[in-house]
Amino acid sequence: MHNNCSDNTHKAHDSGHESDITERLRYIMQQKHLTQRKLAHMLRLDPSNLSKVMTGKLPFTEGLINRIVVDLGISKPWLRDGAGVPYDKPALTHEIAVSAESMQPVNNSPGGVPVYDIDVTAGCRNLEQIFSETHPIGMVNIPQLPPDSHLVKVRGDSMSPRINNGGYVAIRPIRDPRNIFWGQIYVVQLDEYRLIKYIRRHNDPDMVILHSDNPAYDDMDVDRRDIRALYIVEAILNYEVS
Repeated sequence: MHNNCSDNTHKAHDSGHESDITERLRYIMQQKHLTQRKLAHMLRLDPSNLSKVMTGKLPFTEGLINRIVVDLGISKPWLRDGAGVPYDKPALTHEIAVSAESMQPVNNSPGGVPVYDIDVTAGCRNLEQIFSETHPIGMVNIPQLPPDSHLVKVRGDSMSPRINNGGYVAIRPIRDPRNIFWGQIYVVQLDEYRLIKYIRRHNDPDMVILHSDNPAYDDMDVDRRDIRALYIVEAILNYEVS
């Protein structure tokens, strides 16, 4: 008597569901501007094996689905069954349009959030110390911004197109770095430098994945113990202050 179940134990779905998963994954790839080769690199897969999965020659195993969910930060019920929406939680970070009139000289503004002419990814000094020693160049009065946040400049294109080179982000310190909202954008303070990245869940609970919006940049695996400070990005202001 033959056991016909053994070859299919690790398959997640039949061929009909497989093609549906493929279509949903292609949708995410389009949204994130990912090529198949780039996706294979993110998932730590051989590109030829991913190609076979995408063309139905190999199955979407439960393990592969879990890896896609973790690395891309998407909903497992949506990817696997088409239930709900691609992203379980709405993004905490929101984009704000700022006019030149919103930027006010410090002495003439009754309040608001301070703006610093500081490249948030330059250097490795503690940001709290920098804020205490540096005079802000202006203030922004925008109701959406938390009062304890700071506006700092972002240089570079690793987070493009979400954050423009020369744009500003409103950041707020996270007192306990263990409290991470997965899939959100953070300024990550390490020993030797600061980064602005999405933080994604790693298969190893002692690690995190730092992910860029620009697909030209590779993901980084970082030990959580190496994170000295975290600042969540509350808002993005893609506006160059003159």
